[in-house]
Amino acid sequence: MESINTIIEYMQYDFVRYALITGVLIALCSSLLGVTLVLRRFSYIGDGLSHVAFGAMAVAAVIGLSDEMLLVLPVTIICAVLLLSGGQNRKINGDAAIAMLSVGALAIGYLLLNIYNPSANLAGDVCSTLFGSTSILTLSSAEVILSIVLSVVVVTAFIFLYNKLFAVTFDETFARASGTNARLYNLILAIIIAIIIVLAMNLVGSLLISALVIFPAMSAMRLCKSFRSVTICSTIISVLCAFFGIILSILKGTPVGATIVAMDMLVFVCSMIISSINSRLSR
Repeated sequence: MESINTIIEYMQYDFVRYALITGVLIALCSSLLGVTLVLRRFSYIGDGLSHVAFGAMAVAAVIGLSDEMLLVLPVTIICAVLLLSGGQNRKINGDAAIAMLSVGALAIGYLLLNIYNPSANLAGDVCSTLFGSTSILTLSSAEVILSIVLSVVVVTAFIFLYNKLFAVTFDETFARASGTNARLYNLILAIIIAIIIVLAMNLVGSLLISALVIFPAMSAMRLCKSFRSVTICSTIISVLCAFFGIILSILKGTPVGATIVAMDMLVFVCSMIISSINSRLSR
């Protein structure tokens, strides 16, 4: 009862409402694309692109760009397009390309921040960017509005392009043969992924983004069978974990990103147990 009263009291503050709105929307968007990325074996792309975003943020900080999104979002989109549109003609395998891009961008970003040191609290800024420690609790109304607009774009695109994305996800070769412009939908998918990555950096930080994308999808796959049911289940799991993770982090003073990921991990373990019980009962 005391915890409920505390939550109600915290809800009176704008920063708590902003964090919950943004966190739930980011979790929703991440879960929608998570299933597609896992099935296409691009689970690690979130981690790679988040490091690219970190490098772009470092460059923006060094050159004194007031709005980092003007540089971070286009750079992340370009890298996402390069990673997802190479196809069979790519000279470097997908996992190798992601790993090289991830490590390279992270190293360059940290190197630039150390050389030019635009902030007096370099360690704190880097920690906040990598782990999303408190940035979700310091959002301005403009950032919340931007998150809402981008989230609406992502959800709308996913709903209207659901059938095409489904076809490209399961059998891109057949989709091409049946007349689907797979290159175009890969481009759209890359742009959506890049938007989600940039949004999610405020929630869980660049090092934990992959968990936000992968864990709900993997949990849903243990509980459901069809693509539609897996997507819906993944969305529910992700939104609930984000909501209660943010609430718990506020009540207990724990890092927001790490708390949300811990919730996702707990649900994944529970889904494995449930799946194991179901498989034994069906024998």
